[in-house]
Amino acid sequence: AAAAWGRRGGPALLRGAVGTAPVRACSSGAPVRAPSAAAQEVQSSGRGRFLLEHAAPFSAFLTDSFGRQHSYLRISLTEKCNLRCQYCMPEEGVQLTPKSELLTAQEIITLARLFVKEGVDKIRLTGGEPLIRPDVVDIVGQLYKLEGLKTIAVTTNGINLARLLPRLKEAGLNAINISLDTLVPAKFEFIVRRKGFHKVMEGIHKATELGYRPVKVNCVVMRGFNEDELLGFVDFTKDLPLDVRFIEYMPFDGNKWNFKKMVSYKEMLDTIKQRWPELEKLPCEASSTAKSYKVPHFQGQISFITSMSEHFCGSCNRLRITADGNLKVCLFGNSEVSLRDHLRSGASEEELVQIIGAAVSRKKKQHAGMFNISQMKNRPMILIGGLAFQFLGCVLMLLFSFSPERTLMPFPLCQDALQNPPNSKQRGRTFSRRLTLRASCCVFQKEPNSPFDTKCLEASPVGRVSGDCQSKEASPGSEICSRDSGSSATVPRASDNLTHTDEEGRAAMVDVGGKPDSRRSAVAGAVVRLGEKAFGMVRQNQVKKGDVLAVAQIAGIQGAKLTSQLIPLCHNIPLDHVEVSLSLDEARYAVVIRSSCQTRGRTGVEMEALTAASLAALTVYDMCKAVTHDIVIEEVKLLSKTGGQRGDFSRV
Repeated sequence: AAAAWGRRGGPALLRGAVGTAPVRACSSGAPVRAPSAAAQEVQSSGRGRFLLEHAAPFSAFLTDSFGRQHSYLRISLTEKCNLRCQYCMPEEGVQLTPKSELLTAQEIITLARLFVKEGVDKIRLTGGEPLIRPDVVDIVGQLYKLEGLKTIAVTTNGINLARLLPRLKEAGLNAINISLDTLVPAKFEFIVRRKGFHKVMEGIHKATELGYRPVKVNCVVMRGFNEDELLGFVDFTKDLPLDVRFIEYMPFDGNKWNFKKMVSYKEMLDTIKQRWPELEKLPCEASSTAKSYKVPHFQGQISFITSMSEHFCGSCNRLRITADGNLKVCLFGNSEVSLRDHLRSGASEEELVQIIGAAVSRKKKQHAGMFNISQMKNRPMILIGGLAFQFLGCVLMLLFSFSPERTLMPFPLCQDALQNPPNSKQRGRTFSRRLTLRASCCVFQKEPNSPFDTKCLEASPVGRVSGDCQSKEASPGSEICSRDSGSSATVPRASDNLTHTDEEGRAAMVDVGGKPDSRRSAVAGAVVRLGEKAFGMVRQNQVKKGDVLAVAQIAGIQGAKLTSQLIPLCHNIPLDHVEVSLSLDEARYAVVIRSSCQTRGRTGVEMEALTAASLAALTVYDMCKAVTHDIVIEEVKLLSKTGGQRGDFSRV
């Protein structure tokens, strides 16, 4: 085909300052969007007029055997990242490429210039985390000088965005994608093993202040982790010009993909339409991967990337260059061609074009030609640079794994956590962070001497405080935690027989079908003695694995909800309330754990409370064992219970 058409052959399709792809329906069947006002403005500018006047037919070398024209190039600037996400890196870590084998800035510009000459009009810089590369601003500035390049974009985790964005915009950056999978700071910190939620939010607001329209926010949705935050993300677009893009969870080496964890586009859409039935479908670009919608009168919009349930391979126009210079024609394929090696061996521009054309011509019709992409072999996501989206992995697959009958309770937004998180370095012996889950409300409680207030949010728009939720500060859930030192109630005579064995002494599950429903509660505790060194590091939040108290708190909550899966003869109980608190006891160099559970049902929640305290204690041990193994877990015990035929119990 290349020989027949010539190097600049192909259909008489001009590439200029605005989208000029053939008019057709996008992957969702919606009409193709007409050039936007911004695009028309670019077209009328001097740069736009020059590009249109010098437009050339699209290169045959970037057109595959299915007629797809590849005008979009993603370049990974680095394999490194300033976060340590559990969903991005494989459990065993990744082998980083030596610096000498990574593309230099000049090599990046040389390859970019070659692709732009052949018809690429959009380049996206990815990673790793592209904004940690010291010369990223210079690279953007040099890309901006390439005649024919219309869009220079970046996909970032947002940590460095607010600091660098003014310089990046001045250099020529005109599109931004920010990866953010949760609006809950504690969950964010648990996932990425680093602080930084507020830096990401600052970056989003800085982008809107500097006039980026829209600012795209990439959110990978995974069952049991963040599907309960869909409505919160939609509401995030009410007052900000955002395009929140919900991405179906995809498989990569090391992220332990599971089909049951994927939330489909249609399921997400149904959930959102229940809250906003007036949701409007928007037209989309010709080669768009997104299906876009908008709530009337909201500034922003939402989109769905349906790479699993409704793939968009037929309109794919993307190529990728990894940080070590390999060309990937399909994100899901493991076939790569080293442009770096050819470039460093002195290959001419003509030879490089032939090599690129040969690779593009071998591109398969869909998903690298594989019928089942969940079985594919590929690079870990962190090393591909094609997606800086956020994925879930090893630890979350354990902590957030639920049976179909037992789903994750909503993890709501907390006003204080979003705007004024506790300063971990200010922790004293009386400081206790308590995370209460009741229905869909989050409460940060405090000890009397704590400097932090107790505002909370329903699972509702960011920045809005729910008055109803604030009234729950003195709810029964809080009262339970104060019963530890209460007087012991009269306890009815214990059963003479073990209730979990049958007549022959074999293990058996108790039949509670004939029992009446009643209000049940239980409080349990545990103590983890760390020693002086580890205790000091926890207090100052200097443990390398992250915030010990925050992670242990979440682990305890998840443990309570997983009790029936961990303890064989426990019933599967729908919990109404779970609370886990951790405080520091300087006198004993210890973390003191209290857990409480509530339900209305036919059996008690003692085991749920004990499991919560135990899992929280084990998590503290796990996160501190690198400092010392001289850690003692003790005093794991039931402190109180209410409800049931045997009456109440309280340990003196």
